[in-house]
Amino acid sequence: MKKLLVLLTLCGTLAACDSGDINISPATTDNRVDSSTNNSNNPDNSVTIGGAGDTVASTTLSAAANAGDTTLMVTSTAKFANGQAIVVELADGSNHTTTIASFIANQSVTLASALPSVAAASAMVTVVGSEVENPCASYMNTGGQTLEGRYDGVNCTYAPSFADAGNNLRADVFIPELPGGVHIFQGSLFVGEAHANNAELQAAGIAEGGDGPTLTIEAGATLAWPDNTKFFIVNRGSQIFAVGTADKPITLTATKDAVDGAAGPEEVQLWGGVVINGFGVTNKCGYTGSRGVDLVLVGECNVAAEGAEGLDESFYGGDNDNDSSGRMEYVIVKHTGAQVANGDELNGVSFGGVGRNTIVRNVQVYSTYDDGYEMFGGAVNVENFVAMYVRDDSIDVDEGYIGTFTNSLIIQNATDGNRCIEADGIGSFSSKTDAFIADQFARGLNSRPTINNLTCILSPSTGTHDPGAGFRLREGLWPTINNALVIGSFSAATEGDDNWCVRIDDVAASEGFALGNASINNSVFACETKSDKEINGMAVHDFLIANGGNVFADVTGTASATAVANTELQLLGGTPPFYALARTDMVLNDAGLGDGANVGALIVGQADWATGWAYGLVEGNRGQALWFESL
Repeated sequence: MKKLLVLLTLCGTLAACDSGDINISPATTDNRVDSSTNNSNNPDNSVTIGGAGDTVASTTLSAAANAGDTTLMVTSTAKFANGQAIVVELADGSNHTTTIASFIANQSVTLASALPSVAAASAMVTVVGSEVENPCASYMNTGGQTLEGRYDGVNCTYAPSFADAGNNLRADVFIPELPGGVHIFQGSLFVGEAHANNAELQAAGIAEGGDGPTLTIEAGATLAWPDNTKFFIVNRGSQIFAVGTADKPITLTATKDAVDGAAGPEEVQLWGGVVINGFGVTNKCGYTGSRGVDLVLVGECNVAAEGAEGLDESFYGGDNDNDSSGRMEYVIVKHTGAQVANGDELNGVSFGGVGRNTIVRNVQVYSTYDDGYEMFGGAVNVENFVAMYVRDDSIDVDEGYIGTFTNSLIIQNATDGNRCIEADGIGSFSSKTDAFIADQFARGLNSRPTINNLTCILSPSTGTHDPGAGFRLREGLWPTINNALVIGSFSAATEGDDNWCVRIDDVAASEGFALGNASINNSVFACETKSDKEINGMAVHDFLIANGGNVFADVTGTASATAVANTELQLLGGTPPFYALARTDMVLNDAGLGDGANVGALIVGQADWATGWAYGLVEGNRGQALWFESL
């Protein structure tokens, strides 16, 4: 049970705070208690006593201190708070009493007044006053035991006994904002249980989102993990409500970033990433009938999700495209990526069978080793998506995903990144027969995403995974892409013909685009290699020019696409120049584009939905300038 106690200004109640006259002898008074139980919020060497002037915490110096020192190295800062009275045992047997000016968690404390004489290493340090409220998250487990984070005065730390792989959350949990602090999870955070078959689901009473536990994260909260063996799963039936604001986004990141402040701007694989699972349709399962009409699941649908191995397992899939896994708004996911034991590579966020009643709006992935978003079936819609420094595909679609992306800003880094979109229509396509593929088309089970107003600024580089490129559409995909802007001209192509703007393969071309089941409309492309493959005997870019009102720039070598740097190719403006110009202001091949709908995610002079909260875009909220700003 949390205790609400009031911080006292002890200089008014204790005589001569800076004089050393108060005689408290930590060397002879032992106030320590055994706090080895999992639900204790007290460190091993602290105890709570209610009255003013009582001991709140005891620790020791980790290094000797000299006369005149104000900053002391200590072994722990648990329950420290600025303004509390603190007593330091001196080498001559006396005590120095002052107040805490500031401290660095579990490292050092700065005193309001300097030591009058030497204090030895291991000298006792005692905080006196009243304990501050523990603001950390807590819950009661099935055994009636309350588990909560340990508060050190700055951060909340959650042991694996609170949550970890194999110790999934089975109760509703609220994680509050912690101003100036971080919620540090020493283990993975899995919400709800992973059920591998229908019998388990039925026994647990799990049939749709909302049947399982809910994790709520308050606006402004930061959650962090120590390494890439740890990640975050929301299992089927469970829900996440992470609703930040433009002023107070929620951040999911690594301790190296949030606690140590040592993460490089483009550093990846510092923690695992996010996996959200639902009961939506995936064409890895069997159905009768047609999607959206009379679809019925045949047998079971429990597809192993990304990272599913041993205690890390989770599953997705079903027949409910209207399922809800909760709500994510104004959330930033940073520095993710891991290759796990089963060969999967964890993404920024993986969506497995997530239904359209899930809200995903204003969510960013930043510096990810694998994909930014990967959509495995389902129908969830995404609005106002930012992907920066993604080393693989920024948007990856497969297994029958049918949702809509509206406003997507994608910026690769200068020398790395694969595709802005890689989209497949049918899972495990290469093993499927022509008859199976035709049946998926007939019943609406292939991926049919809609992507509106996307900006892709790619680096035509070699890349960690594959060369940098724009769109690769394949394996039975039927997309509708409207008002896209794809630019790969800021640097010279290092992989030549593999740094294309768009490539359309196999039956995505013959059954999709050629027959009018798929389309790209009113989009602008600027890459040295315009396209790859053919549709109906025509180069892909020629087909798209003839069908859909698309335009392609003639680019040789390097060509800046900003209005201030190039008179022949003017597509971007603003500060920094990642805003698309209004179509009437665009210049391509030394000619204006004329009237028509604007292209791209953000338009110069129009509503800016990104820079007020997303990280990495503008000065004052980024670790480095955008690589193409000065080109």
